[in-house]
Amino acid sequence: MTTSLKLSDGEIRALEAQGWFLRDGVLGHAAALRVHEAVEALAAGGRLRPAWISRGATHRIDAEVRGDSIAWMEPDEASPELTALTALFRSLRDALNREAYLGLGRTEIQIARYPGDGAHYGRHRDAFPPPPGGRPNRRVTAIYYANPAWRPENGGMLRLYATGGQHDVAPILDRLLVFLSEQMEHEVLPAGAPRCAVTAWFRGWDPLGG
Repeated sequence: MTTSLKLSDGEIRALEAQGWFLRDGVLGHAAALRVHEAVEALAAGGRLRPAWISRGATHRIDAEVRGDSIAWMEPDEASPELTALTALFRSLRDALNREAYLGLGRTEIQIARYPGDGAHYGRHRDAFPPPPGGRPNRRVTAIYYANPAWRPENGGMLRLYATGGQHDVAPILDRLLVFLSEQMEHEVLPAGAPRCAVTAWFRGWDPLGG
């Protein structure tokens, strides 16, 4: 499936000035519902696993820090219900390279579902600057939300700690949030209902491996 995405001048300026931008209605209602149903089917089939935090000796599951369950997905191995979304992520990466000159390469995709009951994810960054000579880091985070019945009382907002103050983003159906991975601290506030999202991370281009 081919998806063409063009960034607006306002989106490019927002990414440069504040480190993030938001777009609604990116796939259309029917395709967005298919993403939601695909995530729920993975959860019902036991194919999502509790997310780990940290690395090395401190690598562990800790629901007090992070309460979602996840699955990793290769961009070219998506189920039919998710092909429109993976095509959107590919088109977004190409648009960011073409119009914002970010030099993005490899894409990682993660499906995540918070079960409700106050599950959350504490304040963090998705990437830190790599050491000299290290492999390219995550540069851009793109989160697609697939929650058709979301209401304000459900909580689960994504709080951005951006230049100029905090911004809370509701995880409503067919919404795309894009931000700079190394710059933007963020957290998922406690969710009172199941909350589905699919995240793509775009790494810097690597001459040794894309």
